Amino acid sequence: MPKSGHQTSFRELKAMAEKPPVVLTIAGFDPSSGAGVTADIKTIAAHGCYGVSCITAMTVQSTSGVKRVEAVDPALVTDTLQELVDDLEIAAVHIGMLGTGKVARAVADFLKPIGSGKGRLPNIVLDPILKSSSGADLLDAAGTRILIERLVPLADVITPNVDEAAIITGMKKVEELDEMRAAVAKLHEMGASAVVVTGGHLEKATDLLSFTTKRGIEQEVFKAERQRSKSTHGTGCAFATAMACHLALDRGLAEATLLAKTYVTAAISNGQPLGKGIGPVHHLYRMSQQRRAAGSGGEST
Repeated sequence: MPKSGHQTSFRELKAMAEKPPVVLTIAGFDPSSGAGVTADIKTIAAHGCYGVSCITAMTVQSTSGVKRVEAVDPALVTDTLQELVDDLEIAAVHIGMLGTGKVARAVADFLKPIGSGKGRLPNIVLDPILKSSSGADLLDAAGTRILIERLVPLADVITPNVDEAAIITGMKKVEELDEMRAAVAKLHEMGASAVVVTGGHLEKATDLLSFTTKRGIEQEVFKAERQRSKSTHGTGCAFATAMACHLALDRGLAEATLLAKTYVTAAISNGQPLGKGIGPVHHLYRMSQQRRAAGSGGEST
Protein backbone atom coordinates (compact mmCIF):
# COMPACT_ATOMS: atom_id res chain seq x y z
CA MET A 1 0.00 0.00 0.00
CA PRO A 2 1.38 3.48 -0.80
CA LYS A 3 2.17 5.69 2.16
CA SER A 4 0.18 8.85 2.85
CA GLY A 5 1.47 11.68 0.67
CA HIS A 6 2.70 9.22 -1.96
CA GLN A 7 4.18 11.04 -4.96
CA THR A 8 3.63 9.78 -8.49
CA SER A 9 6.69 7.88 -9.62
CA PHE A 10 8.44 8.33 -12.97
CA ARG A 11 7.16 4.89 -14.02
CA GLU A 12 3.59 5.91 -13.20
CA LEU A 13 3.96 9.21 -15.03
CA LYS A 14 5.37 7.39 -18.06
CA ALA A 15 2.47 4.93 -18.01
CA MET A 16 -0.02 7.81 -17.81
CA ALA A 17 1.66 9.57 -20.74
CA GLU A 18 1.59 6.39 -22.84
CA LYS A 19 -2.05 5.59 -22.06
CA PRO A 20 -3.99 5.70 -25.34
CA PRO A 21 -6.92 8.11 -25.73
CA VAL A 22 -10.28 6.37 -25.33
CA VAL A 23 -12.66 6.83 -28.26
CA LEU A 24 -16.32 5.90 -27.81
CA THR A 25 -18.34 4.82 -30.83
CA ILE A 26 -22.15 4.83 -30.66
CA ALA A 27 -23.33 2.88 -33.69
CA GLY A 28 -25.02 -0.21 -35.09
CA PHE A 29 -23.61 -3.70 -35.47
CA ASP A 30 -22.67 -4.91 -38.95
CA PRO A 31 -21.93 -8.66 -38.87
CA SER A 32 -19.76 -8.34 -41.99
CA SER A 33 -17.52 -5.84 -40.09
CA GLY A 34 -17.34 -3.47 -43.04
CA ALA A 35 -19.15 -0.75 -41.09
CA GLY A 36 -20.65 -0.26 -37.63
CA VAL A 37 -19.01 -0.74 -34.25
CA THR A 38 -16.64 -3.57 -35.21
CA ALA A 39 -15.28 -1.56 -38.13
CA ASP A 40 -15.03 1.49 -35.88
CA ILE A 41 -13.00 -0.45 -33.32
CA LYS A 42 -10.58 -1.49 -36.10
CA THR A 43 -10.26 2.14 -37.21
CA ILE A 44 -9.69 3.31 -33.66
CA ALA A 45 -7.01 0.66 -33.11
CA ALA A 46 -5.34 1.64 -36.39
CA HIS A 47 -4.91 5.16 -34.99
CA GLY A 48 -3.34 4.08 -31.72
CA CYS A 49 -6.42 4.80 -29.61
CA TYR A 50 -8.50 2.50 -27.42
CA GLY A 51 -12.04 1.88 -28.63
CA VAL A 52 -15.17 1.28 -26.58
CA SER A 53 -18.66 0.97 -28.02
CA CYS A 54 -22.37 1.28 -27.44
CA ILE A 55 -24.49 -0.71 -29.91
CA THR A 56 -27.66 1.06 -31.07
CA ALA A 57 -29.04 -1.56 -33.47
CA MET A 58 -28.45 -5.08 -34.70
CA THR A 59 -28.50 -5.66 -38.44
CA VAL A 60 -28.63 -8.62 -40.76
CA GLN A 61 -26.32 -7.65 -43.60
CA SER A 62 -23.36 -8.66 -45.69
CA THR A 63 -21.40 -7.16 -48.55
CA SER A 64 -24.57 -7.66 -50.61
CA GLY A 65 -26.62 -5.23 -48.52
CA VAL A 66 -28.79 -4.76 -45.43
CA LYS A 67 -31.59 -7.31 -45.01
CA ARG A 68 -32.97 -6.49 -41.54
CA VAL A 69 -32.58 -3.96 -38.73
CA GLU A 70 -33.54 -4.39 -35.07
CA ALA A 71 -33.11 -1.43 -32.72
CA VAL A 72 -31.64 -1.93 -29.25
CA ASP A 73 -33.74 -1.02 -26.20
CA PRO A 74 -33.11 2.72 -25.55
CA ALA A 75 -32.72 2.05 -21.81
CA LEU A 76 -29.88 -0.37 -22.60
CA VAL A 77 -28.22 2.34 -24.69
CA THR A 78 -28.48 4.83 -21.83
CA ASP A 79 -27.18 2.35 -19.24
CA THR A 80 -24.26 1.36 -21.47
CA LEU A 81 -23.24 4.97 -22.04
CA GLN A 82 -23.49 5.79 -18.35
CA GLU A 83 -21.40 2.76 -17.37
CA LEU A 84 -18.67 3.69 -19.86
CA VAL A 85 -18.39 7.36 -18.89
CA ASP A 86 -18.43 6.48 -15.19
CA ASP A 87 -15.47 4.15 -15.72
CA LEU A 88 -13.38 5.78 -18.43
CA GLU A 89 -12.10 9.16 -19.47
CA ILE A 90 -13.54 9.58 -22.96
CA ALA A 91 -11.37 11.61 -25.35
CA ALA A 92 -13.75 11.62 -28.33
CA VAL A 93 -17.16 10.30 -29.38
CA HIS A 94 -18.25 8.97 -32.76
CA ILE A 95 -22.00 8.78 -33.40
CA GLY A 96 -23.00 6.59 -36.32
CA MET A 97 -26.19 4.64 -37.04
CA LEU A 98 -29.00 5.31 -34.55
CA GLY A 99 -31.86 3.38 -36.15
CA THR A 100 -34.91 4.87 -34.47
CA GLY A 101 -36.20 8.04 -32.91
CA LYS A 102 -36.28 6.38 -29.49
CA VAL A 103 -32.59 5.50 -29.64
CA ALA A 104 -31.69 8.90 -31.10
CA ARG A 105 -33.58 10.56 -28.23
CA ALA A 106 -31.78 8.39 -25.67
CA VAL A 107 -28.40 9.43 -27.09
CA ALA A 108 -29.40 13.11 -27.26
CA ASP A 109 -30.80 13.02 -23.71
CA PHE A 110 -27.61 11.42 -22.44
CA LEU A 111 -25.33 13.92 -24.16
CA LYS A 112 -27.43 17.02 -23.39
CA PRO A 113 -26.67 17.42 -19.64
CA ILE A 114 -23.02 16.71 -20.37
CA GLY A 115 -23.07 19.24 -23.19
CA SER A 116 -24.62 21.92 -20.95
CA GLY A 117 -21.46 22.22 -18.90
CA LYS A 118 -21.46 19.25 -16.53
CA GLY A 119 -18.35 17.40 -17.62
CA ARG A 120 -19.03 17.74 -21.34
CA LEU A 121 -17.78 14.86 -23.45
CA PRO A 122 -15.20 16.26 -25.87
CA ASN A 123 -14.80 15.93 -29.63
CA ILE A 124 -18.25 14.64 -30.62
CA VAL A 125 -18.24 13.59 -34.29
CA LEU A 126 -21.69 12.97 -35.77
CA ASP A 127 -21.91 10.84 -38.90
CA PRO A 128 -25.58 11.27 -39.91
CA ILE A 129 -26.28 7.80 -41.29
CA LEU A 130 -29.72 7.79 -42.93
CA LYS A 131 -29.56 5.01 -45.53
CA SER A 132 -27.23 2.15 -46.37
CA SER A 133 -25.38 2.14 -49.68
CA SER A 134 -27.83 -0.59 -50.76
CA GLY A 135 -30.79 1.73 -50.10
CA ALA A 136 -32.10 0.38 -46.77
CA ASP A 137 -33.39 2.95 -44.27
CA LEU A 138 -31.10 3.12 -41.23
CA LEU A 139 -32.91 5.95 -39.40
CA ASP A 140 -36.65 6.53 -39.24
CA ALA A 141 -38.39 9.89 -39.71
CA ALA A 142 -38.59 10.58 -35.96
CA GLY A 143 -34.90 9.82 -35.59
CA THR A 144 -34.01 12.14 -38.47
CA ARG A 145 -35.90 14.99 -36.78
CA ILE A 146 -34.08 14.42 -33.49
CA LEU A 147 -30.75 14.18 -35.30
CA ILE A 148 -31.39 17.53 -37.01
CA GLU A 149 -32.90 19.37 -34.06
CA ARG A 150 -30.77 18.04 -31.20
CA LEU A 151 -27.65 16.18 -32.31
CA VAL A 152 -26.45 18.51 -35.07
CA PRO A 153 -26.12 21.44 -32.61
CA LEU A 154 -24.52 19.16 -29.98
CA ALA A 155 -21.75 17.83 -32.21
CA ASP A 156 -18.32 19.38 -32.56
CA VAL A 157 -18.26 18.30 -36.20
CA ILE A 158 -20.72 16.51 -38.48
CA THR A 159 -19.62 14.48 -41.51
CA PRO A 160 -22.49 13.98 -43.97
CA ASN A 161 -21.83 12.71 -47.47
CA VAL A 162 -23.36 14.71 -50.30
CA ASP A 163 -26.60 12.68 -50.27
CA GLU A 164 -27.03 13.02 -46.51
CA ALA A 165 -26.27 16.75 -46.72
CA ALA A 166 -29.05 17.13 -49.30
CA ILE A 167 -31.59 15.27 -47.16
CA ILE A 168 -30.76 17.10 -43.94
CA THR A 169 -30.83 20.56 -45.54
CA GLY A 170 -33.79 19.89 -47.83
CA MET A 171 -31.79 20.68 -50.95
CA LYS A 172 -32.69 18.89 -54.18
CA LYS A 173 -29.11 17.78 -54.73
CA VAL A 174 -25.58 18.37 -53.51
CA GLU A 175 -23.11 17.38 -56.19
CA GLU A 176 -20.91 20.35 -57.07
CA LEU A 177 -18.64 22.41 -54.83
CA ASP A 178 -20.99 25.40 -54.96
CA GLU A 179 -23.82 23.16 -53.79
CA MET A 180 -21.60 21.85 -50.99
CA ARG A 181 -20.99 25.44 -49.89
CA ALA A 182 -24.73 26.15 -49.92
CA ALA A 183 -25.37 22.99 -47.88
CA VAL A 184 -22.82 23.83 -45.20
CA ALA A 185 -24.24 27.36 -44.94
CA LYS A 186 -27.64 25.81 -44.16
CA LEU A 187 -26.05 23.36 -41.71
CA HIS A 188 -24.36 26.22 -39.85
CA GLU A 189 -27.76 27.94 -39.65
CA MET A 190 -29.12 24.72 -38.15
CA GLY A 191 -26.53 24.91 -35.36
CA ALA A 192 -23.56 22.95 -36.72
CA SER A 193 -20.28 24.46 -35.54
CA ALA A 194 -18.16 22.47 -38.00
CA VAL A 195 -19.05 20.38 -41.04
CA VAL A 196 -17.18 18.11 -43.43
CA VAL A 197 -19.27 17.28 -46.49
CA THR A 198 -17.67 14.24 -48.09
CA GLY A 199 -17.94 13.54 -51.79
CA GLY A 200 -15.77 10.48 -52.18
CA HIS A 201 -18.07 8.91 -54.75
CA LEU A 202 -18.14 11.99 -57.00
CA GLU A 203 -16.10 11.95 -60.20
CA LYS A 204 -13.43 14.00 -58.43
CA ALA A 205 -13.35 13.02 -54.75
CA THR A 206 -13.96 16.36 -53.04
CA ASP A 207 -14.46 17.08 -49.33
CA LEU A 208 -15.40 20.50 -47.96
CA LEU A 209 -14.51 21.48 -44.39
CA SER A 210 -16.38 24.48 -43.00
CA PHE A 211 -16.09 25.73 -39.43
CA THR A 212 -16.91 28.75 -37.35
CA THR A 213 -14.23 30.96 -35.81
CA LYS A 214 -14.14 34.36 -34.12
CA ARG A 215 -13.46 35.80 -37.56
CA GLY A 216 -16.48 34.06 -39.08
CA ILE A 217 -16.77 30.99 -41.31
CA GLU A 218 -13.57 29.42 -42.63
CA GLN A 219 -13.45 26.73 -45.29
CA GLU A 220 -10.94 24.35 -46.82
CA VAL A 221 -11.36 22.10 -49.85
CA PHE A 222 -9.67 18.69 -50.09
CA LYS A 223 -9.48 16.95 -53.45
CA ALA A 224 -8.11 13.59 -54.56
CA GLU A 225 -8.47 11.19 -57.43
CA ARG A 226 -11.47 8.92 -57.05
CA GLN A 227 -10.52 5.37 -56.10
CA ARG A 228 -11.75 2.81 -58.64
CA SER A 229 -12.48 -0.08 -56.32
CA LYS A 230 -15.28 -2.40 -55.20
CA SER A 231 -13.89 -2.32 -51.65
CA THR A 232 -15.71 0.80 -50.47
CA HIS A 233 -18.15 -0.50 -47.85
CA GLY A 234 -17.77 1.51 -44.66
CA THR A 235 -15.94 4.55 -46.03
CA GLY A 236 -18.19 7.02 -44.20
CA CYS A 237 -17.83 5.21 -40.88
CA ALA A 238 -14.06 4.99 -41.31
CA PHE A 239 -13.75 8.68 -42.15
CA ALA A 240 -15.85 9.91 -39.23
CA THR A 241 -14.20 7.56 -36.74
CA ALA A 242 -10.73 8.54 -37.98
CA MET A 243 -11.75 12.18 -37.48
CA ALA A 244 -12.72 11.40 -33.88
CA CYS A 245 -9.35 9.69 -33.32
CA HIS A 246 -7.34 12.63 -34.65
CA LEU A 247 -9.35 15.07 -32.54
CA ALA A 248 -8.72 12.82 -29.52
CA LEU A 249 -5.02 13.10 -30.34
CA ASP A 250 -5.32 16.92 -30.15
CA ARG A 251 -5.10 17.60 -33.87
CA GLY A 252 -6.95 20.54 -35.39
CA LEU A 253 -9.95 20.21 -37.68
CA ALA A 254 -8.07 20.82 -40.92
CA GLU A 255 -5.30 18.36 -40.08
CA ALA A 256 -7.83 15.80 -38.81
CA THR A 257 -9.81 16.08 -42.05
CA LEU A 258 -6.74 15.68 -44.25
CA LEU A 259 -5.41 12.71 -42.27
CA ALA A 260 -8.82 11.01 -42.15
CA LYS A 261 -9.20 11.43 -45.92
CA THR A 262 -5.70 10.04 -46.46
CA TYR A 263 -6.48 7.06 -44.22
CA VAL A 264 -9.71 6.21 -46.04
CA THR A 265 -8.05 6.55 -49.45
CA ALA A 266 -5.34 4.09 -48.41
CA ALA A 267 -7.89 1.75 -46.80
CA ILE A 268 -9.79 1.64 -50.10
CA SER A 269 -6.71 1.13 -52.26
CA ASN A 270 -5.55 -1.70 -49.98
CA GLY A 271 -9.00 -3.30 -49.88
CA GLN A 272 -9.41 -6.96 -50.70
CA PRO A 273 -12.21 -8.47 -52.83
CA LEU A 274 -14.19 -10.06 -50.00
CA GLY A 275 -17.78 -11.20 -50.39
CA LYS A 276 -20.18 -11.20 -53.32
CA GLY A 277 -21.09 -7.51 -53.17
CA ILE A 278 -19.36 -4.27 -52.18
CA GLY A 279 -16.37 -5.35 -50.14
CA PRO A 280 -15.08 -3.56 -47.03
CA VAL A 281 -12.20 -1.13 -46.90
CA HIS A 282 -9.05 -2.52 -45.28
CA HIS A 283 -9.14 -0.74 -41.92
CA LEU A 284 -5.93 -2.40 -40.70
CA TYR A 285 -3.88 -2.10 -43.89
CA ARG A 286 -0.95 -0.68 -41.94
CA MET A 287 -0.52 -4.00 -40.14
CA SER A 288 -0.18 -5.77 -43.50
CA GLN A 289 2.40 -3.23 -44.61
CA GLN A 290 4.36 -3.72 -41.39
CA ARG A 291 4.33 -7.50 -41.82
CA ARG A 292 5.56 -7.20 -45.41
CA ALA A 293 8.29 -4.79 -44.33
CA ALA A 294 9.35 -7.12 -41.51
CA GLY A 295 9.32 -10.10 -43.85
CA SER A 296 11.49 -8.40 -46.45
CA GLY A 297 14.13 -7.09 -44.08
CA GLY A 298 17.01 -8.89 -42.43
CA GLU A 299 18.25 -12.43 -42.79
CA SER A 300 16.45 -15.53 -41.73
CA THR A 301 17.74 -17.27 -38.63
